[in-house]
Amino acid sequence: MGIFSFFKKKAFFSEQDQARIVAAIATAEKSTSGEIRLFVESKNPYMDPLERAAEIFFQLQMEHTDNRNGVLLYIAMKDRELALFGDEGIHKKVGTEYWKNAVQNMIGQFAHQHIASGIEQCILQVGQTLKETFPYDSSTDKNELSDDIVFGK
Repeated sequence: MGIFSFFKKKAFFSEQDQARIVAAIATAEKSTSGEIRLFVESKNPYMDPLERAAEIFFQLQMEHTDNRNGVLLYIAMKDRELALFGDEGIHKKVGTEYWKNAVQNMIGQFAHQHIASGIEQCILQVGQTLKETFPYDSSTDKNELSDDIVFGK
């Protein structure tokens, strides 16, 4: 054990859960031109979770997808906050209530300590909606954004 080992941050997810979440993103994106990203941090720096999600969305330059159909799932673990932020292309098609309902479904899973499963289900739900509104086109579709989880502080 090294002298600085006590400074190691605790992982938010096990390796298995992390792999399941990344696989869910890849699966969800197979049938759509849409893009899904997950951003996880410990604490939200003093703002509304949806505003934080929007801030992260633009920091990650997710608005540059061809169809403006990127979706960011934002989670602040210690603060127990989460939000879904969809770019204008997808938001115009599904509306605010869709995002609120998806968040409520995830909160239901989180209440039973099914964090990774709740995230996975949300990603697959959003993926299905993206498939219905922005179906995959083999001649033009490409993976525009990484499927990896983005970890903040």
